[in-house]
Amino acid sequence: MPKPVMRIFRAADAPLLSDESADHTMSYAPMSQSTQDGLGRLVAAGINDGAVVKMLFSAPGFSLAYVWFKAHFPLARHSHDTDCLYYIIAGGLKLGTEDLGPGDGFLLPSGTPYTYAVGDEGVELLEFRHTGHFDFRAHGGTAAFWNKAEAVIAANRDAWRATPAPRPAA
Repeated sequence: MPKPVMRIFRAADAPLLSDESADHTMSYAPMSQSTQDGLGRLVAAGINDGAVVKMLFSAPGFSLAYVWFKAHFPLARHSHDTDCLYYIIAGGLKLGTEDLGPGDGFLLPSGTPYTYAVGDEGVELLEFRHTGHFDFRAHGGTAAFWNKAEAVIAANRDAWRATPAPRPAA
C-alpha cells in the first residue's frame, strides 16, 4: 500500500454525496420493493430539501462526511457496513433516550441499525469512517412510518427551503 501524502480538502469544493463526483463513496445495499417504494415516496415528497450531505474527504482507509439535517428531518432506520463515529457540530438530536448536542457524539459499530430524531434546530454533524467506501442498508419501515415521514416532509418542506445554510460551506 502506498504511503499517504498530505492532502488538503475544502468544504466549499466537497461534492454532495449524491453527486457522481463523490467517487461512489456510498453504495446502496439491496432493499425490498416496499422499502424502495417508501423511500421513493419520501423523495417525491421533497425529503432532499431537508438535508445536505457532503463528502469532505475520501481515500482508501478513511472518509469524512458533513451532514446537515434540517429541523425534524425524518431519518429512516438504516445501518452501514463499517463503524462510524459521529460528532455533533451544532443543533441536536435524540438517539434512543439520549439528547445529544454540540460537542457530543456517538460510535455505531458496523451493521448496527439506527435512526435518531432531529431537533427543532436541525443538526450538523461529522461522520468519520475508517474506510473510503461504505454502504447504506435500509431496514424497511412500516406503512405507518412512511406515512408519518411523508407528513413531516409536507409540514416542513417550505421551511426547509427557506432555511439559510448555517455556514458558507454548507
